[in-house]
Amino acid sequence: MTDIVAAIAPIFCLIILGTVLRTLNFPGEAFWPLSARLVYFLLLPALLVNTLAPADLTNAAVLPLGFSALIAVLVIALGLVLLKGIVHLEGRAFTSIFQGAIRHNSYIGLAGAASLFGTSGLALMAILFAFVIPIVNVLCVSALSYYTAETTVSWPRIIKSIVKNPLIIGCLIGITLNMTGLGLPLGSGEVLGLLSRAALPLGLLIVGADLNMALMTRSTGAIIFSSGLKLVLYPLIVALACGWLGVTGESYVIAVLFAALPTSTSAYILAVELGGDEKLMAAIITGQTLIAGLTMPLMLAWLV
Repeated sequence: MTDIVAAIAPIFCLIILGTVLRTLNFPGEAFWPLSARLVYFLLLPALLVNTLAPADLTNAAVLPLGFSALIAVLVIALGLVLLKGIVHLEGRAFTSIFQGAIRHNSYIGLAGAASLFGTSGLALMAILFAFVIPIVNVLCVSALSYYTAETTVSWPRIIKSIVKNPLIIGCLIGITLNMTGLGLPLGSGEVLGLLSRAALPLGLLIVGADLNMALMTRSTGAIIFSSGLKLVLYPLIVALACGWLGVTGESYVIAVLFAALPTSTSAYILAVELGGDEKLMAAIITGQTLIAGLTMPLMLAWLV
């Protein structure tokens, strides 16, 4: 338990620092959105390529690892849709809970994996993102389009959003370089390594800067419900799926860590774009991120 807390605590210290810096308006309001674009479109893909291209994936049980997370996503998504048919819940609010229950914060996940296992942990976490991000995007866009009735499901748009996702692009490039045996040729590893070192600390500061404490008192019930699904039930399902599929060792720990992540800050952007309840979404993101500081080490200590 002590080792887990020691690995997770610095991550949330940086998140809190990001919140404090934005509250103090340092280094300025314009800094945060521009930095977020830099991390999302350049630094994070560089980290993924730099991690996956030289990684040893022969013993990673890639398919069982990925399927363990996919099973959890589909079980929770289906359960929420069935619950929506039984319990009256306004459509826009439902989509915020839906996103909160199945999306994952990539910055916290990669930082946690690196803290626990270094580059091998990063590679396993990247594999999970490559498996889950496409289906999560399809489910979230479909839910927002169907339950808000403000947009129609556009499959070309969904496919385009997946193909253009920087995390997917970074994972595909890294895995391709790995499988072809090219690795990181012509000294590209040095350049990518320098970019990679800036990705996670800056990404965690941005996560903190995006939190909105003023919304914490908004819809406490929705925050607690979505947090129970994402931060407790999701890891339990993944742990059971890993046992069923034979995922063990380091891969199992990373799967549980992945499952215990709070929802992604990008859920807010999707809620704004597709007519969801963006204020409730922001409240859920803030609440889950803070609650995860407690639940992540607890779930890892319990399930691992």
